Amino acid sequence: MTIFQLLLLIVAGGVFYLFFKQLFSGNFPKRGVDFEAKVADEQIGGINRPDKTFSTPAVEPTRMEQLLLMADEAVEKKDFDEAKKALGSALIIEPDNVDALQKMGFVAMQTKDYTEAKESYEKLLTLDENNDMAHALLANVLHKLGDEDGAEKHHEKAIFLDPEYAPHHFNYANTLYDLGRKKEALIGYKKAHELDNSLEVAKEMIDKLGNENE
Repeated sequence: MTIFQLLLLIVAGGVFYLFFKQLFSGNFPKRGVDFEAKVADEQIGGINRPDKTFSTPAVEPTRMEQLLLMADEAVEKKDFDEAKKALGSALIIEPDNVDALQKMGFVAMQTKDYTEAKESYEKLLTLDENNDMAHALLANVLHKLGDEDGAEKHHEKAIFLDPEYAPHHFNYANTLYDLGRKKEALIGYKKAHELDNSLEVAKEMIDKLGNENE
């Protein structure tokens, strides 16, 4: 064996030694585990392929959310019958859904289905007896149905729960005015306007009743 052949053998041995050392060390890229994303949207494609990303799939709305959205869209179009259908389906899924009950009460009032509105607001009060808006709305419905004692009771309850809310005083004054109790109504209109002077209609009623008393 010549000196040159001996050198080649030594070099080849060194190369094989380094190769097998790297191989058995495990310190080399492995297919499928070259890159592990640390966050949901971290890029794996590098600068030249920024489209290669992990992305969170869009969350599909629940059936309940879809029905409430359908009702809102129908109300915007003043298609109250369609809104009522959507809300009716929603309340089959979740009979105690506060949002659906509130919307159903409103829609029922628009269609003059006062019995349906009464049931919606009464249901809201079984869920929260201190819901002042439900008391006020139920009072308006009961007034429409001719239950004046009930209307008065719920108007007063709404005012008791939130005495600083001008519309409660204004709505009660409207009921009193319809009943011919104009002096009491005038007090209510004045209180409403005192709490919120942007209620122009309250000022109009104050002026009207003031002129009537002259």
